[in-house]
Amino acid sequence: MPTTDRFTSFAEFYPFYLNEHRHPVCRRLHFVGSTLVLACTWQLVWTGALVWVLYGLLCGYGFAWIGHFFFEKNRPATFRHPLYSFIGDWAMYRDIWLGRIKL
Repeated sequence: MPTTDRFTSFAEFYPFYLNEHRHPVCRRLHFVGSTLVLACTWQLVWTGALVWVLYGLLCGYGFAWIGHFFFEKNRPATFRHPLYSFIGDWAMYRDIWLGRIKL
């Protein structure tokens, strides 16, 4: 694990990201939020109503931040590393589906 907050690649960042998501409730909330983001994206495409962008953001960030503030008791990595965190959310989502990470 790097001792600095500077990462030169996503591969270097991902272990840090996973360490910030050790609490199972936090991971579950991320999973639910990401699933709802996909549902909102589908609704956006299906209806063309831009309000689904707002709903997607509220679902994605709302569920994740509840997990961090109330269960992990840490600051979401997205505050310091927004792009890598976004990629990390979807990498963790994939890894949960593949059974690499326990839900």
